[in-house]
Amino acid sequence: MSSTAPPTQADTHALLGHVVFISAAAAMGGFLFGYDSAVINGAVTGIQKHFQVGSGETAFVVAIALLGSAAGAVVAGQLADRMGRVRTMLLAAVLFAISGVGSMFPPSIQVLALWRVLGGVAIGIASVIAPTYIAEVAPTAYRGRLASFQQMAIVLGITVSQLANWALNSAAGGESTNHLGGVQAWQWMLGVEAVPALVYGVMALAIPESPRHLIATGREQQARTVLADVEGPGTDLDARVAQIRGVLKSEHKPRLTDLTGGRFGLLPIVWVGIGASVFQQFVGINVIFYYSSVLWQSVGINESNSLLISLSTSIVNVIGTVIAMALVDRIGRKPLAVAGSIGMAVALATAAWAFSYRSGTGTSATLPNLQGTVALVAAHVFVLCFAFSWGVVVWVLLGEMFPNRIRALALSVAASAQWIANWAITVTFPNLSDWNLSATYVIYACFALLSIPFVVFCIKETRGKALEEMG
Repeated sequence: MSSTAPPTQADTHALLGHVVFISAAAAMGGFLFGYDSAVINGAVTGIQKHFQVGSGETAFVVAIALLGSAAGAVVAGQLADRMGRVRTMLLAAVLFAISGVGSMFPPSIQVLALWRVLGGVAIGIASVIAPTYIAEVAPTAYRGRLASFQQMAIVLGITVSQLANWALNSAAGGESTNHLGGVQAWQWMLGVEAVPALVYGVMALAIPESPRHLIATGREQQARTVLADVEGPGTDLDARVAQIRGVLKSEHKPRLTDLTGGRFGLLPIVWVGIGASVFQQFVGINVIFYYSSVLWQSVGINESNSLLISLSTSIVNVIGTVIAMALVDRIGRKPLAVAGSIGMAVALATAAWAFSYRSGTGTSATLPNLQGTVALVAAHVFVLCFAFSWGVVVWVLLGEMFPNRIRALALSVAASAQWIANWAITVTFPNLSDWNLSATYVIYACFALLSIPFVVFCIKETRGKALEEMG
């Protein structure tokens, strides 16, 4: 039976509360994504001292997780279609927990790298499954803001990881190799991840399966129940089920060959998704979150204060994400992206100018007071501009820009490209910064500038459109 009674205000509030809860539960994977990817920032110095390795080996350990993330993103779409969205979340939670405990007690840096790869696989899965699930359960009018939960969860995960790093480092007397309860501080930083992983698993057990997956697997009655819960009592359930069924019947099981076509091997929309993912990383945002402790130490700031600066940039990241969540459904995806690109380009160019005054190398490096202050301000402005634009917009777009018949698979490919780009930036930064820190930031600024025409000419606005309208 269809439900067509007009919703009351109480119905609307209850609906939003329910949808917010299940979106937040799915986005908990994003929290772990942020925590796992950024916690290494505080552990880098401890890892270097404990295993007595240089910047090259450290960069390998930091970056290797991103290759695991790319692999996880590739298989996530197929897992989501075979196992369902919720079971795939549970798998990611288990992998996160195992990786956290294993990373806490590595006998060698090579074994640590293996545990980082496993955590990376979980990150890749979470990076795909959360926006896919949220886009499929969120009412159209609220989809942008609810999809933003993914990025909010990521930045909260980053912030909590930096807070934990700073607190553990401070408790250990300002040295991450000092012991707390018989275990070095950097080991605690990596191992604490098992706690939110457990929370993620419990929350995943409390949310419904995606109605699109339920209909695809012949469970229409369950799909009706979920649709009534997430779209409200005024929803014509017969029409919605028929709409989704019609879209699914016109599809076949997506394969990589379904993404091919056009002059450059892939469908244009897939290239746009890949391009958005690559630009998001090539502006160098994750240098701030993976290496900021080492970066600030390289210009004369001690380890404890560098971790405090990392925490402050993470808080700015949260503020920017809140701004994006408030604006993404009001002014649209493209205007936010363009505004952010302009701001990032200016901030990165300013940081490049400040870093050009660096003198000395290693722990003896310094910046003049003026340039040091400018560099700190520019870094915070850069993070703010990224957070209110590309940080949120790309994940929202990837969850809704692709046609239904290829959405999960295309999102997997785009997310995988994002992780490969992230890896490229992460693994090259130590050598680039040793070569010329200022020139490195000039390169990132150029990518921020190039992202402006990309948004203007390649991105289509998706605000206010139902997923079934994406052709």
